[in-house]
Amino acid sequence: MPTEETVTSGYLNVDDGNEIYWECWGNPTGKPALFLHGGPGSGIGTHHRSYFDPAEYLVVSLDQRGCGRSRPLASEDPAGLPTNTTQAIIRDIEALREHLSVDAWLIVGLSWGTTLALAYAQAHSSRVTEIVLGAVTTTSRAEVRWITEDLRRVFPREWERFAHASGAREGERVIDAYYERITSPNDEVRAAAAQAWCDWEDVHVSLDPSSKPDPRYENPQTRLLLATLVIHYWKHSAFLDGPGILGAMERIEDIPAMLVHGRLDVSSTLSVPWDLHKAWPASRLTIVDDEGHYGAAIHKAMKSAVAQFASLAQ
Repeated sequence: MPTEETVTSGYLNVDDGNEIYWECWGNPTGKPALFLHGGPGSGIGTHHRSYFDPAEYLVVSLDQRGCGRSRPLASEDPAGLPTNTTQAIIRDIEALREHLSVDAWLIVGLSWGTTLALAYAQAHSSRVTEIVLGAVTTTSRAEVRWITEDLRRVFPREWERFAHASGAREGERVIDAYYERITSPNDEVRAAAAQAWCDWEDVHVSLDPSSKPDPRYENPQTRLLLATLVIHYWKHSAFLDGPGILGAMERIEDIPAMLVHGRLDVSSTLSVPWDLHKAWPASRLTIVDDEGHYGAAIHKAMKSAVAQFASLAQ
């Protein structure tokens, strides 16, 4: 019988000189599941294990390209960013699936991880049995505009500081101005951009006046890494232009799914999972009325969905 401490891990060499850190946890003969972390750039810790029963699941997780224990870090050399794309991470996931001899798996994603989960499933639908998503995003151009431009309607004072720090010229998107700064050859310029960016992240993540700053942003290196990858992916709308996630839902319309979202999520509005759900016949949507981008009730609903899917035939 597996225990909660049963962990195997390793590194996988993939393309463009990247080395991907991965972990397996739970029952070696259990139902395979893949957890995709948020960010982009957050990396994995141990919290994701709380969604799964270790007796039922073999849980696979990875530090996505350029972050966590994977190497090289995206913040070390901005010149390498062009090789860090959604399509590249999807190739990394497929390489890991083949390395671990997994035929198909349940996908669980949180925040940015939901965009990645949807993109992966649309590219490799035959390898996905079910999907559980929390704090749903698709990282569309409209979503990026909302979070970097339109949210001034909610936080005008804080947005003015955020926009001013970007150095955006007249007619230039704030996200494009930040990308120019976060990829600057000047370390001081990059550090200042990362600080301003993370200050804005702390503002829009919650409408709760008692909300506290994310402690991760206290570390300058962590701050720089997170800002670098988030800005990179948002500038490029997750490299999913064209039909985007919503325009390709027919590829996964028969895959059972649970979408869980907080009504008070101002960073990613409820319209995002609502539209997905309407275009996804096999999905269910759970709305948590009194939570924002994440909370205990969202966690409970996701954990319940994962438990229900464990009973389905593998």
